[in-house]
Amino acid sequence: MPLLRWLWVRRWLWLGLLVGLLVLLLPRPEGLSPEGQRALALLATVIVFLVTEPIPLPATALLIAFGQAVLALGSPNEIARSYMSDAVFFIMGSLMISVALVKQKFDVRIAFALLRLTGPNAYRVAAGLATVSALLASFIGEHTVAAMMLPVALGILAAVERDRSGASTRQLAALLLLSIVYGCAIAALGTPSGGARNAIMIDFWRRMFGIEVDYLRWMLYAYPLVWLQLPFVLWVLSRTFRPEVVDLRRALVRLRRRVRETGRLSRRDAEALGLFLLILVGWIAFSGQLGLGMVAVLGAALYLVTGHVRWEDLNAGVNWGVVLLYAAAISLGYRLQTTGAAAWLAQTLLGLAGGGEGSLLLLIALLMVAFTNLMSSGAAVAVLGSVTLQMAALSGTSVLAAGFVTSLSSAFAFLTVIGTPAATIVYGSGRLRPSDFARAGARLLVASVIILLLLARFYWPLLGL
Repeated sequence: MPLLRWLWVRRWLWLGLLVGLLVLLLPRPEGLSPEGQRALALLATVIVFLVTEPIPLPATALLIAFGQAVLALGSPNEIARSYMSDAVFFIMGSLMISVALVKQKFDVRIAFALLRLTGPNAYRVAAGLATVSALLASFIGEHTVAAMMLPVALGILAAVERDRSGASTRQLAALLLLSIVYGCAIAALGTPSGGARNAIMIDFWRRMFGIEVDYLRWMLYAYPLVWLQLPFVLWVLSRTFRPEVVDLRRALVRLRRRVRETGRLSRRDAEALGLFLLILVGWIAFSGQLGLGMVAVLGAALYLVTGHVRWEDLNAGVNWGVVLLYAAAISLGYRLQTTGAAAWLAQTLLGLAGGGEGSLLLLIALLMVAFTNLMSSGAAVAVLGSVTLQMAALSGTSVLAAGFVTSLSSAFAFLTVIGTPAATIVYGSGRLRPSDFARAGARLLVASVIILLLLARFYWPLLGL
């Protein structure tokens, strides 16, 4: 009995291994190399592990390296080297910078500024939360912004509930909290520093095709999508969730008083903000020469050197498992490319796209939407990015257009709790239900895919794409 129970608890682990074994034992399709079949077997196992999480995700990252060695997909040194790239340095440095910014307690400052701008109307407060989240998440990562903005929304809700003597505020909570989630999600695609998926795609372009995309060029192509999506976020949320109380005047008076007690911006806070602006200038001006990763690790080092953060803070605050997972997923993506598995899979999927660039980009967008709502967006791009770029290369479609669609549509994880870091963090407050994401996210998802494809069809060609 204990053995059966143990096997049942670990059923997804065995299923993932069984799926990989089946792919390995199936007759090898024409055009697929033996190494490519082994790489696809590893990919199948990893996808099951990422979706079901039968083991901790960092363990999956470690097993990707072991799987490559056991399946003879590269020498130990080659596998180790493939785990480190400029994209990994960028992700690691960005997480360190995020910890340094959170340590300065900028969330209180943001709350004060937000309440002064929006006034007491619940819909305007939601619009303010979404807009501020979008502006910040464009540059410092959505997980950091979600962690900063969540206390702001919870403070507003607590003040409202005290005035209403414990009456339900579930609809108001959904309106405010999902404003943060979706504001972060749509903005994280706007710049390379907004999310790991963007840095991963830039790395794929460089390694696979020798194409360099710097910080400013990414913004030129992607940032219009942020501002086109934002009105749809606000419209969808206002139509889906009707707050129990719209006038928050009494609650916000109390909240303003508490925020003012924190005092003015200190010199140390100003220095920390100035350092971040310096890092941002470095990303925009020098990422083409130095790489995004080198600028990011320099910025993290500057926060340490100036004493704005201690190594103990970074060691405790950075999710090193996330860094390892992205490194492993990037490594697997490159292995799919070098073994020819990505090209074979791309050729197979091309048969579903029919003819024309538009149908291929639609297929890529739908493929990424399906995967990103089941696993993290960064992992989805790392695993599938080399495949979608190969699809574009084989069909004569611009690999830049295919790469942008791959990365940007991976941000449309609006349906599930696990799709984005911001969704997971805000859901952890206990104020939302999984069904809340699906109710609002379905409408927003359709609108976002349509807007993205319209940009690809009419706006990107004006930029020479």
